[in-house]
Amino acid sequence: MAAKKSERALVNEWRDVLALHARTMCELDRELHRHGLGASDFEVLDVLAEGAAEDGGCSYRVQELASRVHLSQSALSRLIARLEKEGLVSRGMCSEDRRGVRVVLTDKGRERHAEVQPLQRAVLSRMLTDRAAH
Repeated sequence: MAAKKSERALVNEWRDVLALHARTMCELDRELHRHGLGASDFEVLDVLAEGAAEDGGCSYRVQELASRVHLSQSALSRLIARLEKEGLVSRGMCSEDRRGVRVVLTDKGRERHAEVQPLQRAVLSRMLTDRAAH
């Protein structure tokens, strides 16, 4: 009986995590939509911006980005194509592997990221603080 209760608590905790993720993603999408971005769009810009801040002009291979933003490679490729069309990122051939593609933040992408980063951080703070209060 105790094992069943422990298992049920584990499942309930997992479902709480999923619910928090879903609520947070919806809130992020709602806030960022006014700036022409979704939560996943911003996450890609954020990873690229962090990389650029660390080494001054970083680009990531699509495979590296996929593991950082938790999207399938095909979903990420579509997202990158959309961001490229909007002038926020650019793609180029990978020098170390001609089959690979590297993605880099453009000046316009850096500006958009800087503009919306405070909104994204405020949503995360609000949603995660609300969770801690419950």
